[in-house]
Amino acid sequence: MKASIVLLPGDGVGPEVVAEARKVLDAVSAKFSHQLSYASHLIGGIAIDETGDPLPPATLTACKAADAVLLGAVGGPKWDDPNAKTRPEKGLLAIRQGLGLYANLRPVKSYPELIASSPLKPERIAGVNLLVLRELTGGLYFGKQGREQTDRGVRAFDTLEYVDFEIRRIVKLGFTLARGRKKKLTSVDKANVIETSRLWRQIATELGKEFPDVALEHQLVDSCAMRLVTAPGSFDVMVTENMFGDILSDEAAVLTGSLGMLPSASLGEGKLGLYEPIHGSAPDIAGKGIANPVGTILSAAMLLRHSLGLEREAAAVEAAVEHALAKGARTKDLGGDKPLSTGAMGDTIVEALS
Repeated sequence: MKASIVLLPGDGVGPEVVAEARKVLDAVSAKFSHQLSYASHLIGGIAIDETGDPLPPATLTACKAADAVLLGAVGGPKWDDPNAKTRPEKGLLAIRQGLGLYANLRPVKSYPELIASSPLKPERIAGVNLLVLRELTGGLYFGKQGREQTDRGVRAFDTLEYVDFEIRRIVKLGFTLARGRKKKLTSVDKANVIETSRLWRQIATELGKEFPDVALEHQLVDSCAMRLVTAPGSFDVMVTENMFGDILSDEAAVLTGSLGMLPSASLGEGKLGLYEPIHGSAPDIAGKGIANPVGTILSAAMLLRHSLGLEREAAAVEAAVEHALAKGARTKDLGGDKPLSTGAMGDTIVEALS
């Protein structure tokens, strides 16, 4: 198979972890006789520095022409002024919108070897294997925003809007994904207060009739946040709107003990997808060679599965990660007596592939 992949290393530790994911992709393509080609482009803070734009037109054009996109991270203290005209994060919003990526998949899996790294009791985290499905292109982040002077002071507003088709397509995907797992879908909303959540719940209920083999439950977002900590093993697939998903998926990430372990995929109607670890740019450790590349490597596995249709290859990468962990491979964030460098962790996973 031949495929083209755009690499967006971005800022902070992004270039370091993307390099390790590429190393693993090269090993997989060699083992299974595929031909992967790469092109690197700018996004985020480095793109602002070099072009004045967090998502240069050339980057978006290249991504649209590729089979898949692998992203590192964006942002850092250098670009943190909240009043700045443009910020690195705008590049992320723009690329999701530009590529029509409306669904963010964040799998959260506990590894037996890392249970001690979790802040939760072992009995609560053991066997956790859930998927957070977040709507990406609607809601507060894309609604009308502004400030205005009133006789009571400065008024700021962010508008939460959803059109029915936006809700229907993400919830339908949630049912489809749940059907291939444990056949349980938790739809998260705030229907006791918010009108968009009432529409969300109505549509989820209607779609549930089309998937009688999938058990649907509705959960208010605040009680869901509590349940994620008290009974994470009770979830299979969780589907929710943009801001709720942003918050809940980060909370779920802590279950494993390290943000560095978790991957994500942003998908649209076609095969093209954007894959990235859920962690940020971690500027405090950038350049030190200690960042955990596993989240990015597992994102590459999702790339193989969802965009390239290579299930066997994706499973091989995931098995290699599990093998490396079982043999005691740890980066600094995971503890251990002799933590591996970013590159050494990547090498260990590559060795497990052979």
